[in-house]
Amino acid sequence: MVIEMQRNIAGSILDIGGGGEGMIGRIYGNQVIAIDNRQEELDEAPDCCEKRLMDATQLLFPDQSFDHATFFYSLMYMTRDVQAEAIREAARVLKRGGRIHIWDSDIASVGREPYAVDLDIIWDGNCVHTSYGIVKGETQSSTDVMRILRECGFQPERHVLTENHFFICGCKDQTVDR
Repeated sequence: MVIEMQRNIAGSILDIGGGGEGMIGRIYGNQVIAIDNRQEELDEAPDCCEKRLMDATQLLFPDQSFDHATFFYSLMYMTRDVQAEAIREAARVLKRGGRIHIWDSDIASVGREPYAVDLDIIWDGNCVHTSYGIVKGETQSSTDVMRILRECGFQPERHVLTENHFFICGCKDQTVDR
């Protein structure tokens, strides 16, 4: 699967699950604070942005700290309950009118065979080939994620489904503090 990333996010970005390949940090550099709950993932990520060891369900940032929150193939590593709490926390630390950006996969089943996806991520003349996958976990769909977003006070603005991959962008309700 080829994902062409456009460098079109202005302002501060909290990248949730931003260890490993650190794609959002690579693309947006010093706009990004990348968090991950595994130090080895942060150590593996390039030194192109600020990196912090942190649990996405208990963010250590004040309310309304960021313009954007991103999840780049990180929801697949979370249970549905953890996904909901991480998205709720993202809503809390986003400014009114802030946006959430999610790239991930529809996963019909994870059982005897692991689920894995190979990606070629292209931006500004750069290309990274990487894989994301899980051995055990829950199913997930863009429909599930859209439901969680609405429950957490986001208005979906864009939903693109290509094969079994999705991109969702939603705006935090400007009248609600969460």
